[in-house]
Amino acid sequence: MEIRPVGRSALLIEVDDPLAWFAALDAERAAGRLAVTDIVPGARTVLLDGVSSIAAVAATLRSWPPPPRSARDADAISIPVTFDGPDLSTVARCADLSVDALIAALTGTTFTVAFGGFAPGFAYLSGLPWSVPRLDNPRPRVPAGSVALAAEFAGIYPTASPGGWQLVGRTDTVLFGIDRDPPALLTPGLCVRFVAS
Repeated sequence: MEIRPVGRSALLIEVDDPLAWFAALDAERAAGRLAVTDIVPGARTVLLDGVSSIAAVAATLRSWPPPPRSARDADAISIPVTFDGPDLSTVARCADLSVDALIAALTGTTFTVAFGGFAPGFAYLSGLPWSVPRLDNPRPRVPAGSVALAAEFAGIYPTASPGGWQLVGRTDTVLFGIDRDPPALLTPGLCVRFVAS
């Protein structure tokens, strides 16, 4: 584990399993044993913000054993997807599969929300069985609800925006609502399954 101060009141820790650390740290915060205001997982890091004493929290973290590897929840949220994206055939060739086999692989995978970013409601879903290259030239506009793949992640664009991910389908599921609690439908640690519609 690498621990680095960020500004005056935050710590960034680099760890092998950010979701496991996120869950362990969040449990410690909920139990009142960790005085931080925010815990934000990333691809390979966890950010602790609102740290009252950087030196004391860093020392505490160094004394902890690594938490058990993150486990998938038995309950997964199902997202209906129409698999008709413009890059579906390209991704199938990348994975050395037929389009039907690609769809079967995507609907047979339980993804885990690794972290959020890029836009409110956008979740990086880990669990993709292969790596998918980004587009050489990003699209100036990707429609909201586009189901996309890039590198080792799947994701769904919550709003229309530019993007360089490979588009394999679309969904009508609303991913972000300011009146919801929490506003993002997909939060770190949640399991997600695509269901062909």
